[in-house]
Amino acid sequence: MTSTPLNHADRMRGALWGMFIGDALAMPVHWYYNIAALWQDFGQIRDYQAPKAKHPSSIMPLHSTGKAGRGTQAGDIVGSVILKGKKQFWGLPNGHYHQGMQAGDNTLNLHCARVLLRSLTQQGQHDPADFLQAYVQFMTAPDQHNDTYAESYHRDFFANYANGVAPADCAGHEGHDTASIGGLVNIPMVVMATLATGEEATCQQAALTQQRLTHRSPELERHTQALVKLLFQVFTAADTPLATLTNAAATGLGFPAGKVVEQVRAKQLPDLEVIGKLLSPACYIDQSFPSVLYLATRYPDDFESALIANTNVGGDNCHRGAVLGAILGASLGVAGIPPRWINGLTAHDALHAEIESFIARFA
Repeated sequence: MTSTPLNHADRMRGALWGMFIGDALAMPVHWYYNIAALWQDFGQIRDYQAPKAKHPSSIMPLHSTGKAGRGTQAGDIVGSVILKGKKQFWGLPNGHYHQGMQAGDNTLNLHCARVLLRSLTQQGQHDPADFLQAYVQFMTAPDQHNDTYAESYHRDFFANYANGVAPADCAGHEGHDTASIGGLVNIPMVVMATLATGEEATCQQAALTQQRLTHRSPELERHTQALVKLLFQVFTAADTPLATLTNAAATGLGFPAGKVVEQVRAKQLPDLEVIGKLLSPACYIDQSFPSVLYLATRYPDDFESALIANTNVGGDNCHRGAVLGAILGASLGVAGIPPRWINGLTAHDALHAEIESFIARFA
């Protein structure tokens, strides 16, 4: 008995729900680097949980509130321009990055992904100017989301914006963490919105145009191009097994994912032997995107196991989870995703409406 081939609408639903699920599942242990502490606080995470008030790996007090990266908290970009009323959470010793969020909530980067999702749907195409206007409005208005942390690229962008720089020129120069996995979160939606052209080159150009609005990084762009190629193949080369595609993508970036998976299976090793020892669990793109490709190669037919594994190895698991969820969701379709994870998202009803509107436009 053969299964019914997935159409683009099935794959788009899977990819979009997968993004939000991968982020929300990992949120309570985002940037945990002490796995013993993760287990002590939560055990193995298999479903949505709320974060603890205390975070054993938190370095929020070391992050600048006036610009990208680390520094003092004398600046007021955080608190006055973005994250209004939330600067108080940045100085808490061992304060959680997502202080006070609830089980099933999404982090800030996924809220920004929804800003792009709505822009694409409303405009019927990728419109950089419309996205920038919506992004600035969303980020500078109070009470738009319940997250308490903003990555460096947001702070860099709005430090420039506060100095009168035009939004199209506000993306900061490359810093130590510009080339990070958070910079890939918006890419799947742009690919899906340009698929109808039938040209990978068009998808590539649109994705790079979008990314350069907020991130300026040749190293990040190299990995972006690999992700675009992979997603384009998932949608257009459906007969090719996902593990073949993800292994090829990883090998092209210098990481032999297929060989690593063979050894892990043969020796019955935990994923922590790969993401934690062989690869860093941190945000840096040269480690984090190969980690995504490793998990997709190891669990190509098992969305649930892949997302649980990603969550429980810690590090920048939210943004890895969003990208991994998009890849596996696109490959398996929405039927491959546990319904409890879809229904358990805090913003389920609004997300459902936004996803269906996007699909009506672009499928």
